[in-house]
Amino acid sequence: MKKTITVGGSLREAAGRLEAEIERLEQGEKIESRDHVTFVSWSALASAMTDKRFELLRHLRQYPAATIRGLARDLARDFKRVHEDLLALKRIGLVEHGEDGLWRVDWDEIHTAIKLHSAA
Repeated sequence: MKKTITVGGSLREAAGRLEAEIERLEQGEKIESRDHVTFVSWSALASAMTDKRFELLRHLRQYPAATIRGLARDLARDFKRVHEDLLALKRIGLVEHGEDGLWRVDWDEIHTAIKLHSAA
């Protein structure tokens, strides 16, 4: 499964992607499971995706964690900072806290598209 991050997109464009996917499903097309996150600017993405958060994503992809304390210990980081990072990444849909109680990243890839022009 993959996650796509778009930088410079709008809510209108995100809604358009969703409408196109629904049409394809209604026509019986098989579509690949994927998910999109849109940031309105580069600075919004940069503030959300720090080096430490990227490290956290990579670690959780390989080693889902049952506790934040254990995750902080594995990463040799402060519990409070790891907790803050997990919540931030969960809010934007990059980390999941499953029904089994594990913190995990189910994405094999994150694709990023950066728009250099604004939509008309």
